[in-house]
Amino acid sequence: MPVTVRIPTPLRKLTANQSDVQVEGETIASVLGNLDAAYPGLRERLCDESGNVRRFINIYVNEEDIRFLDGTATRVKDGDRVSIIPAIAGGATTTILDFGF
Repeated sequence: MPVTVRIPTPLRKLTANQSDVQVEGETIASVLGNLDAAYPGLRERLCDESGNVRRFINIYVNEEDIRFLDGTATRVKDGDRVSIIPAIAGGATTTILDFGF
């Protein structure tokens, strides 16, 4: 059953610049495996050595975060939309002034 996987911009070089790809799978784990088979190198960027989704990667099925579903065991069905969203962090710099006190 094919699902549409939304590829984030930083990883599109691995999918020939495609923003959306069709992948077969019954669970997120199998979708990720098939995604890596079709586009080698994606899994290592999305999962750690144990096969768990990296902390800074968020995966959604139809706008539902898999962390609040069944993780990589979350089932998908034909036509579902899977979004891979890398966490973005940043912040403002602080300037410390030395007044000589």
